[in-house]
Amino acid sequence: MKYLHTMIRVSNLEQSLDFFINKVGFVEQRRYDNEKGRFTLVFVAAPESPDAPVELTYNWDPEAYTGGRNFGHLAIEVENVHDYCARLQAQGITINRPPRDGRMAFIRTPDSISIEILNKGGALTPQEPWLSMPNTGTW
Repeated sequence: MKYLHTMIRVSNLEQSLDFFINKVGFVEQRRYDNEKGRFTLVFVAAPESPDAPVELTYNWDPEAYTGGRNFGHLAIEVENVHDYCARLQAQGITINRPPRDGRMAFIRTPDSISIEILNKGGALTPQEPWLSMPNTGTW
């Protein structure tokens, strides 16, 4: 398993980039604009730890973030998302967003912090039982 990133939602992307880059000293690694989803992702990291970035998520439609809503999730990468989720489920962990696409799943900690589980190397072929499983809650 490999720790990937931490995501936080930001209400003003330029202000947040100024903070992380110009004030804190992080560097921008990559940026992704999604017009259909109406959001921008910008990954920034400390120069000494580029493998542990912070994902700044900017939703184009304004939203007030309260109650920890601005903190998104932790992310890990595993060799086989299907097998990993099956192992978690066998231990009584609820798979909140099953890996129906063979690429991504979500679980929650006992304190309701979401953890995104991504398959290393891209999507696997979708398979049962995940294909027919509904989402069991928000991720």
